[in-house]
Amino acid sequence: MKLELWHAFVLGAILSWGVYVPVLHEGQSTLAGDVKTRSLRAFLCVGLAYFITAVLVPVGLMLYRGQAFEWTSRGVTFATLGGIAGAAGALCIILSIASLPDPESVIYVAPLVFAGAPIVNVIVSLLWKTRQAPGPLFFVGIVLAPLGAGIVLYSKNVLDAEQKRDKQAAAASAAPVVAQVRN
Repeated sequence: MKLELWHAFVLGAILSWGVYVPVLHEGQSTLAGDVKTRSLRAFLCVGLAYFITAVLVPVGLMLYRGQAFEWTSRGVTFATLGGIAGAAGALCIILSIASLPDPESVIYVAPLVFAGAPIVNVIVSLLWKTRQAPGPLFFVGIVLAPLGAGIVLYSKNVLDAEQKRDKQAAAASAAPVVAQVRN
């Protein structure tokens, strides 16, 4: 298969969205101030990043290339609605991270989001663009996507249990040494 430019951009999106939740969680958890408003401050940072990436970069590229700033009302409407959907998704991810009972549970957010989003994407695209009934493999995919997310989440639980056993074993083996030092 020949690597084309659009493949590179797809890979860029996969990598960007793949690191999105862990990087965002780190920023959100290390922001100063009240824990309850950290998520909102993190979203302000995301908004600033959107402004830089989605406003300054395209304007700069269009000016550099000498491209015209031409608009249609339908294009502006739907492109803006798409941007709102993307920003709303970012806000939902941020608020889900802030609502986690255990910060270590952040690993659950991305598999759930990125297993569900493709299903919604395909359903909307099928209904909107093709108006065709999907084939049987579509339904197999609908079953496999959450199954894949479930396997990822299950493996996280297995890793957590192993780490807990390792910590308990290390603490148990260190306890006699500590008792001997005190005597």
